[in-house]
Amino acid sequence: MLATTLFGFEPLLEKELRQLGAMNIKPGIRNVSFVGDTGFMYKANLSLRTALSILKPVFTFKFNDEEEFYQKLYNFDWTSVMDVDKAFMVNSNNFQSIFNNSQFVALRTKDAVVDHFRYKINKRPSVSTDQPQIVINVHVNKKTCSLSLDSSGDKLFKRGYRTATNIAPINEVLAAGLLLHSGWDGQSDFLDPMCGSGTILIEAAMIACKIPPNLNRKEFAFMHWKDWNEDLFQIITDSVLKKIKPFHFKIKGIDKAPSAVRKAQDNVDKANLSEFITIHHDDFFSTQKDKDRKLHMLFNPPYGNRLNVNPQLFYKTLGQTLKNHYRNTNVWFITSDDDAQRYLGLSGSKQIKVFNGGIEAKLYQFKVY
Repeated sequence: MLATTLFGFEPLLEKELRQLGAMNIKPGIRNVSFVGDTGFMYKANLSLRTALSILKPVFTFKFNDEEEFYQKLYNFDWTSVMDVDKAFMVNSNNFQSIFNNSQFVALRTKDAVVDHFRYKINKRPSVSTDQPQIVINVHVNKKTCSLSLDSSGDKLFKRGYRTATNIAPINEVLAAGLLLHSGWDGQSDFLDPMCGSGTILIEAAMIACKIPPNLNRKEFAFMHWKDWNEDLFQIITDSVLKKIKPFHFKIKGIDKAPSAVRKAQDNVDKANLSEFITIHHDDFFSTQKDKDRKLHMLFNPPYGNRLNVNPQLFYKTLGQTLKNHYRNTNVWFITSDDDAQRYLGLSGSKQIKVFNGGIEAKLYQFKVY
């Protein structure tokens, strides 16, 4: 199988898969391949924090021209992997092939699937881009085509707990990956001083308690496959639930916008994590640390068009707040502003290149002693 992820998260996903018990793990670019059975596929979808989707390869072939490409897709036994009453869609990637674009690859694949069913059983499946039950992934590289079934359906950052969002909310997979990059392990207090809709707080709590990130999802695409095994899925779900552990520290969020605080609280409640997370309406720049014990801080400050004040003043004030009021804190934040570290006035100990919604950014670490 193949687990897809965000750029720079391949080592994190590789480690997750190894801890989960995958075999033959091989990292690629924005993906990690591995071997596992059906039960492991269910567990991977439930448990992986940095995966976007889990793909199961079903057919690989060589072709020389468009007609051979279509014919081999048409000849594949589509009735072995999906029922005619299931709506489907095709996602495609096209690299250095005879085709002009990925959209044409997807269109010819769709035609082959529909024509195969029409010829074989005189019925055709419907195509849906909004709510597909079967998601077919086509990867064309030069003259080789690889077909996979997407076992996840909706991308795995759609955890199922977030209903209320602010402007430019952080992706759940990105939030989890930033937390894992920062070394967050649930062994200290945690603070997000600009928490927005609460995504980082929720992901931090789930990591600390070893709660499967996709436990709140109501549906995965594999539930519409012909080999769907509901009893096995329940066994896997019960097994991952047994690994949940208690958390003995505090996770706190701050935001100066009352609307953000309300939305964050709604999302925390929906994720059933209110006993671990508290959210306060405040301006971080006028706060100070509750206690002198160790604190882990990670946040996504506004930057670019979202920062409606002078960047130099913002980061200078941030640095002064951290130095004066947040000693003994391991501080991490993500920004696309290359001057942030200079304005901050703190000596950074680490920076990691990441992408936030297509924008190149850096995850910075600062240790305030």
